[in-house]
Amino acid sequence: ERWSDTAILEEHAYTQELADSELPAVPPLAGAGGVTLHPYAGFRFAVFPRQGGHAPELDAAGTLERLGRLLGRLHAVGALRCFRQRPTLDIDTFGAQPSDYLLRQEALPADLSASYHQSVTLALDGVRRCYDRAGSIALIRLHGDCHVGNILWTDDGPHFVDFDDARAGPAVQDLWMLLSGDRTAMTLQLGRIVTGYRDFFDFDPRELHLIEALRTLRMIHYAGWLAQRWTDPAFPLAFPWFGTPRYWQERILELREQIALLDEPPLLLP
Repeated sequence: ERWSDTAILEEHAYTQELADSELPAVPPLAGAGGVTLHPYAGFRFAVFPRQGGHAPELDAAGTLERLGRLLGRLHAVGALRCFRQRPTLDIDTFGAQPSDYLLRQEALPADLSASYHQSVTLALDGVRRCYDRAGSIALIRLHGDCHVGNILWTDDGPHFVDFDDARAGPAVQDLWMLLSGDRTAMTLQLGRIVTGYRDFFDFDPRELHLIEALRTLRMIHYAGWLAQRWTDPAFPLAFPWFGTPRYWQERILELREQIALLDEPPLLLP
């Protein structure tokens, strides 16, 4: 099981807490007695209201500032208490454990295993240096997977969905996936997000040291997540390219590119 019942229920309580604070999160519907997690034929399920929308147009005027304000409000609620049942986003759970699993399970082609091992080792060393430069960073409850696919926009504005990766971590984890382009473009985007964010919650600029570290951990974790779920019949159908030599060659190249980026100066707020 990926999540225990108590961890799932903590996610449900978190999204309800956000909704109760008038944030556009989508909590599950509660049945009799307030139950949100239901068993059926060996499975567990929750029922959510149908709320559609499209991905936000990040280049549109005011969009990033608006998302920044919402994320500042979300983090102000997230900082009120800690998760008790859900894990922390850290180097071990998002980097060391998934990469060890890949190598231990021999998920890679034999002729690429050594290259991957070398690349992921150097990448994790770089991630640790980023964390050292950032120093002691506050960990708060996050969305955890805040990319544009999990933000749905309607005429009434955005709402956040898919909190199943919610966990504790640095606030910048919910910001960096909204950045794209070259360094200049990302600096401008970050400035707009943080301008809105600071209307509701403080942003620690030391966390900027973690952007490329968190990007690297996401890459490693995603490959490990796919490998761990590969026995699920739905996964080979949904991800037929996983495990091919080309897939791993691309992952190794990505890690090598990240190794260089991890020692570059962080983005600076304009």
